[in-house]
Amino acid sequence: MSDAETAAGPGAPRGGPDQLDEALRAALFTQSAVGLGVLDPQLRLVRANSLFEGEDVGEYIGHRFTEAFRLDDPDGTEQLMKRVLAGEGPARDRLVRGRLRRIPGDREFLVSVYRLDGPGGPVAPALGLLAAVVDVTERQRARARNAALTAVRDAVGGSLDVAATCRSFADALVPGFADLAVVEVVDDVLRGADPPVGPLPPGTPLRRAASGWCDAVRDTAEGEGEGESEGGARDRSAGVTRRLAARTPYALATTDLRARLVPLGPDNPWPATDPDGARAVAETGAHSLIVVPLTLRGAVLGLVSLYRCGAAEPFDEDDVSLAVSAATRAALGIDNARRYEREHIIASTIQRRLLPQAERQQAAVDTAHVLLPGRDSGCWFDTIALSGARTALVVGGVAGEGLQSAIAMGQLRTVIQALAGLDLEPEEVLARLKDTADRLADERAALPPADALQSEPMSAGCVYGVYDPFTRTCTVARAGHPAPLIVGPDGRAVALDVPEGPGLFSTDSALFAPATVTLEVGSLLAFCTAELLSGDRAAERITETLARPGRSLQQLGDDIVYALPDDTRSAGAALLLARTGTVSDHLVATWDLAQDPTTPATARVLVRDRLQGWGLDEDTVEATELIVSELVTNAVRYGTPPLRLRLLLDSTLTCEVHDGSPASPHLRHARTVDEGGRGLFIVSRLASHWGARHGPDGKVLWTEQDLPEDERNGAKGERNGAVGER
Repeated sequence: MSDAETAAGPGAPRGGPDQLDEALRAALFTQSAVGLGVLDPQLRLVRANSLFEGEDVGEYIGHRFTEAFRLDDPDGTEQLMKRVLAGEGPARDRLVRGRLRRIPGDREFLVSVYRLDGPGGPVAPALGLLAAVVDVTERQRARARNAALTAVRDAVGGSLDVAATCRSFADALVPGFADLAVVEVVDDVLRGADPPVGPLPPGTPLRRAASGWCDAVRDTAEGEGEGESEGGARDRSAGVTRRLAARTPYALATTDLRARLVPLGPDNPWPATDPDGARAVAETGAHSLIVVPLTLRGAVLGLVSLYRCGAAEPFDEDDVSLAVSAATRAALGIDNARRYEREHIIASTIQRRLLPQAERQQAAVDTAHVLLPGRDSGCWFDTIALSGARTALVVGGVAGEGLQSAIAMGQLRTVIQALAGLDLEPEEVLARLKDTADRLADERAALPPADALQSEPMSAGCVYGVYDPFTRTCTVARAGHPAPLIVGPDGRAVALDVPEGPGLFSTDSALFAPATVTLEVGSLLAFCTAELLSGDRAAERITETLARPGRSLQQLGDDIVYALPDDTRSAGAALLLARTGTVSDHLVATWDLAQDPTTPATARVLVRDRLQGWGLDEDTVEATELIVSELVTNAVRYGTPPLRLRLLLDSTLTCEVHDGSPASPHLRHARTVDEGGRGLFIVSRLASHWGARHGPDGKVLWTEQDLPEDERNGAKGERNGAVGER
């Protein structure tokens, strides 16, 4: 054994230290999977291994490190290396961007730099640097793909709005995965139709639902579009519609429902058939395109176009796989939103068909309404003409969205109209309406457990008010709904403390209590759904708006809407405004009559004189004489004092007979030989409507007669003239 081997020990490798160092250097520079480069103090490469496959090491020797790798930030990298050279410690795993000589495209490198100490150690000048370089481009691309797919999964599907879903999808892909993303949806699908089964025929209209682009692409597009009246960057705004051009990647993708990876360049033949697409490519500097159809169960919802522009790396097949996965997720989200949108459109249509289609002219109030479309399809409003020139004002809402809310709203509105025709007091109307709501709730609870509707709770509220122009009072009751707001003609708010009754579908059995307020002529009432009264100072904001002078009811309603928060407009709401008035003395005649057998004859004379003074024709006069004679006869024979007769001329002719008895007569069908029992039958044949209403001081029997067109127009003109005098 040699002296060297004896000194090193029996387990030491053969050969001297120089031989071991040389073997180590040879192994590192010939077998290492990491790119290694030795730099002199001037940061020039003096030795390197085979850094990357396909690269010639000799091309790097003698060049500065930053020049060899053509780094995006050479100054920053050189400053880092100089600090290592000065002994400030190694730099490990620094991510830099650059380009190789023989491999196209941008690359990402993970660089670690170590100081090579000379014989004097760390305090002596360094011999140079050792740089370890790892190409992590593919790793970073895979990470970017995963991040993009995760972003799509997180962003898409949280909204039931088609446009918002498409925007979220585009934003999730830009700028991390693509420089420009365009999401187009078949135009008929956006209008509520079912998506067509592929393939799409050429010429199919596609509407751009969303687009997103990185800052560099936006700057380029805006620069290209300066001075243009059409096209340019504005063509990429949402809402633009184009027809699918034949023999293009877009058309092919919607024909065989397969994604396309398309290199873009001057040699492509298809841009000649698609000028719009060619202009977009030219303006953005796009060089790589992925076209993916948005499909679901063979149906085509739209198309996604993803572009890379400028110096960005072209798409590859791995990118296509990611784009397909992301488009599948987006298609599901868009289809869910489309289904909801379609149901919402149907529910909104039903809601509008069930609501009054025009303002109804009332005898002594002017009304206007505002219906805000939104998610809530169960809110409603109504104005109902009651006997005695009174008007019922109604606003309500069924909580929830979709068809079931609209259907429940229609049921409740129909019931409340029928109850209003019975001349019941507001609290009694709501009590009977709640009985109906309870039966509807029981019917839903009795559905089979498999029915999804069975487990959905029902909730609704309603406020019902009656304005009487002769007493100038408004009586209000409410069921789980906000009370109306009232502003006097002087602009000051009028207090109305209405006890809140239970909601229509609640299990609470508390009674409904009304509140009555006396109003000055010209007062404003605002019946609102709960959404309008949510938020800070909502009630104050509405009352301040109602106090603005010189504004029509419709203008006041618009002003209230303008001041609403954005979330209120998206939820939907209903607003009913009413301005109170009185009935003109020219259109009313009232007589106090004696409880005497001769009173019917006196009443006939008084009625004829007044109707002739109003210019009504003889047929109407004779029919009214007979009606009044029968009603007054019943009051004299079966009623108690006081006895009062009133005529009211409006769009119809109303006759009212008041007496102090609470008992109401009943319509009978007399037999041939009967001597009585025909009075109310005759009245029912002569009048278009008749009924009885009760109060604390007795009852009123009333009738309404339709007037001929010319007499109705004459009465309308006289009424409008009287309204103008208020």
